[in-house]
Amino acid sequence: MLKMILIEKIADYIVFEREKPLSPKTIHHAKRAVIDWFAAMYPGAIQEPNPMLRRAFLDPDDPQQSIVFPTHHYSSVKTAAFLNGASAHTSEFDDIFRDGGLHPGCATIAAALAVGQKHDQSGEMFLRAVIAGYEVSSRISAAMGRDHYQFWHTTATISTFGAAAAASLLFGLNRIQTAHALATSATLAAGLQQAFRSDGMSKPLHAAHAAETGVMAAMAASKGVTGALDVLEGSVGMGAAMSGSADWGKATAGLGNVYNIELITFKNHGCCGHTFAAIDGLLTIMEAEQIIASNIVSIDIATYGPAVEITDRANPKTPQECKFSMQYVIAHAAHHGSVRIDAFEEARMHDPVIRALLPQIRLTIDPKVDAEFPARRAAHVSITTYSGQKFSYYQATRKGDPDLPLSDNELEAKFLELANPVLGTKSTAKLLNQLWKLDKIQLTDGLVNATNSKKH
Repeated sequence: MLKMILIEKIADYIVFEREKPLSPKTIHHAKRAVIDWFAAMYPGAIQEPNPMLRRAFLDPDDPQQSIVFPTHHYSSVKTAAFLNGASAHTSEFDDIFRDGGLHPGCATIAAALAVGQKHDQSGEMFLRAVIAGYEVSSRISAAMGRDHYQFWHTTATISTFGAAAAASLLFGLNRIQTAHALATSATLAAGLQQAFRSDGMSKPLHAAHAAETGVMAAMAASKGVTGALDVLEGSVGMGAAMSGSADWGKATAGLGNVYNIELITFKNHGCCGHTFAAIDGLLTIMEAEQIIASNIVSIDIATYGPAVEITDRANPKTPQECKFSMQYVIAHAAHHGSVRIDAFEEARMHDPVIRALLPQIRLTIDPKVDAEFPARRAAHVSITTYSGQKFSYYQATRKGDPDLPLSDNELEAKFLELANPVLGTKSTAKLLNQLWKLDKIQLTDGLVNATNSKKH
């Protein structure tokens, strides 16, 4: 039946990826993704709600199958995927597939790590699973389109497919089992945007749920549990229910030939990605014109719709609200030149000098910029100074996007900055070295040996 072809095509790709020759370039980009995942995960793991989640879900009576970071407790494969997925999505430093509005790594890599450790997989097979998860989830996110992002958090819904794809590959499922794993994961996908448009701690649970659900769906399929194979394009399937304008041709376009994992955005700021173009544009003007924050009267930002709808918060109070406040992160960047972990410490969030600038930052939607979303994330930034001068800049892309990427050296610097305070200098350097060698070593040996001298 025609309705059953799509998910089976995707399953065929996943099975094929287990043994297909991969280019050194693709493997290199997969290692970059894993390094970036650890960079985001370590600071996230010590931020709430993750200590709470570990207290809630770690049970010494559970099977000791997979590592839960950063404490190196072991738990069941599902619980490890859940907890590590949440940690990877908390610090707001996790990667992005720009064209689908998706954070592909948080759930996909959490699932692949948990399953790969349980089954003592090689680093190479783990990387293959990561690649498969990124390729599948990135394409489904693009297929679901902008309409999906109106109400649903794409990372919550579509990362489930990445986790299921990675887990299915590592479990060694055949094409039919893999198709059923994907089908089951689809009907369990969930996550509302209101979770991060209001204050709360449930946004990291989106990635946690996606990682756990993908693993669970693959485990169930391995024992014969079936799903509705037309769950994507069926008359009341995911496309109809969660998008209304899904273009399913994008779900398989280039699959197995063009690798989207080579086109991933690695974050250069620790906040909502919708603010990045404006931050970059602001810093460009300030550096070029030698402007200091105390000389700024006002800042005007014209950008795309979701950036305004999600981040226009002139009076944020909590870390969650501040990470999703254009006004706060712009004011912080103006005063400190960056938006990193320390931007969301209590003293910074309530600094009266920073807070004084927030009411002077105005957001509007630029129709031309909006029309290019999500394929381009741009912003027009204008600064007016106390001397009456006005400086404007069009930031066409974000630092970290595939057309303005972080270099390997910049990615390493990000990793060292974010992991060092949690893991300790010696273990951080050792882990980084092991991650660059993942295609040559065993997954579990590399991770455990590298982090044995951990700092807590």
